[in-house]
Amino acid sequence: MKKFRKVLDGLTTSSPGGTIGSPSCGSAAGTPTAAPTPKEIDVQETLVSENFQLCKTVRHGFPYQPTALAFDPVQKLLAVGSRSGGVRILGRPGVDCFCQHESGAAVLQLQFLINEGALVTACADDTLHLWNLRQRRPAILHSLKFNRERITFCHLPFQSKWLYVGTERGNTHIVNIESFILSGYVIMWNKAIELSTKTHPGPVVHLSDSPKDEGKLLIGFESGTIVQWDLRVKKADFRIYYDEAIHSVGWHHEGKQFMCSHSDGSLTLWNLRNTTKPFQVTFPHGKIQKDGRKESCKPILKVEYKTSRSSEPFVIFSGGLSYDKAGRRPTLTIMHGKAITVLEMDYPIVEFMALCETPYNNEVQEPYAVVVLLEKDLIVVDLTQSNFPVFENPYPMDIHESPVTCTAYFAECPPDIIPILYSIGAKHKKTGYSQKEWPIGGGTWTLGSHTYPEIIITGHADGSIKFWDASAITLQMLYKLKTSKVFEKPKPGEGRAAELVEEDPFAVQMVSWCPQSRIFCVVGISAHIILYRFSKCDANTQIVSLEVRLQCESEDVISPSENENNPCFSEPGSHSPQPHHQHPASPGSGTLEGIKDSIPCLKVKDRVVRVPPGYQAELVIQLLWTDGEPPQQITSLDINSAYGLLAFGNCNGLAVVDYLQKTILLCMSTLDLYGTADPYQRLTRSPRRNRQSTSGLTELSDNQQSIDMERSKSPTSDHVNGHCTSPTSQPCSAGKPRIPMGPEGSRLTRRGPGRPPFRKAQSAACMEISLPVSHTEGYASRRAMLQQLHGVTMYSHDEHHTTTPYCWSERESRENSFSRSRSSSVSSIDRDTKEAITTLQFGESYGRKSDALPTPCLWVGTSLGVVLLIPMSIPTNQEERMEESVTIGPSGMVLMLKGSVLRFGFLDCMGAHIQSPYEVWRDLNAPEDPDRPRRRKLVNFSPSSSQDACGEGHLAVVCSERQAKVFLMPSQSCLFVHNITESSFVLRADVVSVCNSVCLACFCANGHVMTLSLPSLRPLMDVNYLPLTDMRIARTFCFTNGGQALYLSSPTEIQRITYSQEMCDNLQEMLGELFTPIETPEAQNRGFLKGFFGGNAHTFDREELFGEAAAGKASRSLAQHIPGQAGLEGMKVAASGAVGDLARARIALDERGQRLGELEERTALMMTSAETFSKHAHELMLKCKDKKWYQF
Repeated sequence: MKKFRKVLDGLTTSSPGGTIGSPSCGSAAGTPTAAPTPKEIDVQETLVSENFQLCKTVRHGFPYQPTALAFDPVQKLLAVGSRSGGVRILGRPGVDCFCQHESGAAVLQLQFLINEGALVTACADDTLHLWNLRQRRPAILHSLKFNRERITFCHLPFQSKWLYVGTERGNTHIVNIESFILSGYVIMWNKAIELSTKTHPGPVVHLSDSPKDEGKLLIGFESGTIVQWDLRVKKADFRIYYDEAIHSVGWHHEGKQFMCSHSDGSLTLWNLRNTTKPFQVTFPHGKIQKDGRKESCKPILKVEYKTSRSSEPFVIFSGGLSYDKAGRRPTLTIMHGKAITVLEMDYPIVEFMALCETPYNNEVQEPYAVVVLLEKDLIVVDLTQSNFPVFENPYPMDIHESPVTCTAYFAECPPDIIPILYSIGAKHKKTGYSQKEWPIGGGTWTLGSHTYPEIIITGHADGSIKFWDASAITLQMLYKLKTSKVFEKPKPGEGRAAELVEEDPFAVQMVSWCPQSRIFCVVGISAHIILYRFSKCDANTQIVSLEVRLQCESEDVISPSENENNPCFSEPGSHSPQPHHQHPASPGSGTLEGIKDSIPCLKVKDRVVRVPPGYQAELVIQLLWTDGEPPQQITSLDINSAYGLLAFGNCNGLAVVDYLQKTILLCMSTLDLYGTADPYQRLTRSPRRNRQSTSGLTELSDNQQSIDMERSKSPTSDHVNGHCTSPTSQPCSAGKPRIPMGPEGSRLTRRGPGRPPFRKAQSAACMEISLPVSHTEGYASRRAMLQQLHGVTMYSHDEHHTTTPYCWSERESRENSFSRSRSSSVSSIDRDTKEAITTLQFGESYGRKSDALPTPCLWVGTSLGVVLLIPMSIPTNQEERMEESVTIGPSGMVLMLKGSVLRFGFLDCMGAHIQSPYEVWRDLNAPEDPDRPRRRKLVNFSPSSSQDACGEGHLAVVCSERQAKVFLMPSQSCLFVHNITESSFVLRADVVSVCNSVCLACFCANGHVMTLSLPSLRPLMDVNYLPLTDMRIARTFCFTNGGQALYLSSPTEIQRITYSQEMCDNLQEMLGELFTPIETPEAQNRGFLKGFFGGNAHTFDREELFGEAAAGKASRSLAQHIPGQAGLEGMKVAASGAVGDLARARIALDERGQRLGELEERTALMMTSAETFSKHAHELMLKCKDKKWYQF
């Protein structure tokens, strides 16, 4: 605990942290003001570095790019491997574990040690790993790296400690699972096939032991060769040479037959009594054509042959469809007796596996379900019902149903919001699922004691919004909202709508949610905002539409007729709202020349619509086209339910809307907001009609003074917090791009007038880039990242040369084009005049230094590091609030920071966080109660409410890309300043509560996660956690209270992390237990006759064959044993406490030496005592030896 005291002397013109050439932090325009009364700020900070530790908690969603599947039939656990080296282990809901191979190599195959709590993974780097699952966070025990051969297939018999490993060369090696050492027993390919065979059989594609005799190993080669190898006598029992390549093999449980799937779409059934030809050949999907030939079919990639006591065997396979049926979806076929069922899948099948009752391969299998792993989904089919329904998946596997474009994370929500959302969302759930319990029910999970309501909101490319219950490190879908229902569907051939084909016009760009008032706001990529209210009742409503012309330019001459249709203010000091004009929204509206003007990008439904319970749209705000220019995307948004106001901004300016009265209160360009307090000496903007210059981007200004001013400015001029905009963009001449054209150069050019105003949604899930290496440690790399983040060319004030566009790649073809800014390149003349509104915050504050009491204010942050304060006058009475207008006027107050402003936060003078005022939720559609009329109930957190000891005022925390500052209001004095980073820039910053206190959490582009104390801005934690390798992380990273954060780790997965030491300590309690002690089911009694005639399967001793005594040692150059992470982690833990251990050992040695000394003394005393006793005994003997017995 540390006290910080700061006596303010009122010299606000020389506040710390001010930059040379820019006005002071504490003055509106650099002029000194009267010194305020000195105040003493006495804040007791309780947070220390020991309160923070960064670690991953849990990963949600579908494993990205899955490759392998495994199931433990006893523990009921499912494992999924991925191409990036990840392994997800799933059990009952709540049991969800993620493991990652450090190498990042793709997982080729997974093998459970059934009921042993262990898992073997085979990776593409030809390494085998043994994972220990008997701990909540699995770790690698052993690894075995093959040096000369590539692994293609693995097989581990049940209750065996010897793993069979097939390789690309056709050899089969055997590995001891306990020691992870290679046996000297090897089945070479040239021994397995006949000597007369002239061709190589190909890689091993199948290995399995015979159900009839464990001493017989069936080896399948890719070319079509099958060999049954007798492990005891080391020779082949039989060899099969088939013309078609083999993909998989499945045994009948009696061990007398097996089935193979082939590349020609056929299934062959082989009987061990006669292996010269197949017992049966079938083409399940191959029909006989008119000429008598079979249709050519696709390969059957896998087949499983499972028997049942009560019915015919199940033959389950994937693929095998005929080639002539183009466009058919991937299928899974289930053959049960004469019935053939074809299940069509939405995505290609990666792997499938039948779930059986018994782990023994020589018993009747009794399959009850099939797990099907698709490229983007996981489904389980119920085999016990004739219609084969699927089970309802309890895991959140559909996060990526539509690509995720934004995320929001809310902790410590009102406790009643989750049940309400769930009850409404449950009404819209799909039906037709199997009624049986989810079959993957392994592990144990209990609700931890450290839980509180948490909600995650995801926005998607199709305009949908999903609310997720994220309490207790789980994730469950609560409610889904479709924003596209607000708009009319574009009709083909309809002017503007024809341009929207195959686009994502409804993609969600950002969301704003007030859990207390349940007001929800959505910003779309088409420069639209939708305001929703929550109601438990359905209603008939007509959505109100407001259209805003936010394309203001201060030098443009606006005629009176134009001003009637333009809600922008022509004078910066105007306080009264302009009358609103509803612009026509027909697609053909525009000027005589055919240039689009005063029309929105989308058309709102103009009729009364029936809306179900839940979130119901009340207001839609759209930005308009202006002179053929599409509207710029919205970069910032804030809504306050207590004030009834909504504010938003883009690179053109700021607008404030009264959503209670459905009017526009303020619509003003960024330059007009300054008034006379503009801190920058800007260049004059050219009129629009003279802007058709074809000059290159290397054109420099002749004004040397402006160049010097540019160099002294913040090096940032664009918004980096995950929103798609360029505040420095202006139109260039049509058809003549100014950017040097490279292979990808055309992507960054301006759209023609006829192209749609938006491209495909910038999915936060599907972007990946390689950051350029810059020796300047900053601006070039930063702009390259922003260029790819926003899809436009970015420029910095410190450079006057052309920046070559950086190329970028995308993982999915549907994301080929990113959303551009609404205009494109700029010339150096008006490069400085574009300044984006990057963040907004409503709150009770002091708009002017002379204010004695706090009033409603709007804090505005821009891309040039400028903070503006806009005070407002809002009627307090409910009736007056609905009738009288709200007055707003910029105060001219300016604060300065380095870099684009990202976040505001407010503290009282005791250091406690001040929440924004809000309105308590009320259901406007509920039946009216005459005894209890519905009235607005406001909750206000005034900064002066707890200031009895400190007087009036509050602290304002402002964080930008490069630094953070704490100001005292209303004097505007800068108390503390901290330069967060010089070599990188901050992507996300939030004022969050941790351990009953508050701190500033920051995430930088170089991957560092940092926390700073408040208000002193002391660094508490700085961890190099995650190198920013793709824009997905930049778009989706967000902090929340309780020391938690999340980001989209892949296009389909959400990774949650914590930076709280308390949560790290409690994490083990919150995680599920993977392994539970279960007795292995006993094998069925085979009976006397089956045991007598069934061979000597039970007398097979693998240790006797594969052990070092019999088989010798394998070549050291063939494979290398690597100790696992589990042992290394133990060593690290021991090393981390080495000093303490040494001290304890030294104390123990001292104690031991002391005890040894005492023991030596006692031994010496005992020896002396023994000698004395011996002496006395000898004397007594001499004295008494001559005496008779009767003399005693």
